[in-house]
Amino acid sequence: MFDATRPAHAPADHPKVKMGRVGILLANLGTPDDYSYWPMRRYLNEFLSDKRVIDYPAWKWQPILQAIILTKRPFSSGAAYKSIWDHDRDESPLMIITKDQTARIRAAMEARYGDRVLVDFCMRYGNPSTRSKVRDMVAAGCDRILFFPLYPQYAGATTATANDQFFRALMEEAWQPASRTVPAYFDHPTYIDALAQSVERAYSDLAIKPDILVCSYHGMPERYLQQGDPYHCQCVKTTRLLKERLGWEDSQIVSTFQSRFGPEEWLKPYTVDHVAELARQGKKNIAVVAPAFSADCIETLEEINEEIRESFEEAGGETFTYVPCLNDDDAHIAALGQVIEENLQGWLE
Repeated sequence: MFDATRPAHAPADHPKVKMGRVGILLANLGTPDDYSYWPMRRYLNEFLSDKRVIDYPAWKWQPILQAIILTKRPFSSGAAYKSIWDHDRDESPLMIITKDQTARIRAAMEARYGDRVLVDFCMRYGNPSTRSKVRDMVAAGCDRILFFPLYPQYAGATTATANDQFFRALMEEAWQPASRTVPAYFDHPTYIDALAQSVERAYSDLAIKPDILVCSYHGMPERYLQQGDPYHCQCVKTTRLLKERLGWEDSQIVSTFQSRFGPEEWLKPYTVDHVAELARQGKKNIAVVAPAFSADCIETLEEINEEIRESFEEAGGETFTYVPCLNDDDAHIAALGQVIEENLQGWLE
């Protein structure tokens, strides 16, 4: 164990400190503590008040958010969360999966590095907070922290805001640990291979093979793309690399975008509309995968597997297959471990 000691060459009256460990802090978007009104309202308020998520001026946005959206949306969002909630463990699927991912990565890292590493997770919104976990790591003797946002593709509203919160937490430390942030891994060979394996596994179990695979990514306003956000380009490249790894033709796979919010034009084609159009074009059997999500959550389990499925079936679609996120699949954990190893170079040997 890393006990508190006096730094080398320090005077006898110098306070003892813990140091010498490397923290590996995984980060995901977050989840409400419960699906009832007030926990939902607190979560949505934190999420929708983030300037990287909604970049309208506060004087314009906050009255709308507080007086209109947060009086109604906690009820509808709460109902959606309730439909996917694990009532036995009293947690959302995202929380359960993130805990499982963390446990497996912790086991792998400790098997290699022993107690020189400390692996944990945090959420950008909700609990456990980034701030609390950075504090815990520093208190446990981590003088270096590798911060890993679990978003394969970079976006200002996901990766950047997670990094922002990490940097805010570091600002509160009297003795800041050295820090690194893991870049997007949208084209990492091990990630692409894990994604391809999940598709191959899902297809092998189907009696009727899908006419097309829809890669549904979380959307963003088109304006963000014009401002320099690389998310759209990285999503399209992920789809291309997945297609090449599977050995498919262009006609067998397509990129779409889901989860629109507000009146602006968002990245197109919209998943919910495009799957209906595919059905009308005669593609009656489709599969949908969500490469932008490292863990199944409200956007996949409720939006894709319910709302988007319903749009497809109402337009005449017959067979809708949802390919689960990579979650704690062996190949995914191996891929995340490889990304971590590459970003630890020079810190641990």
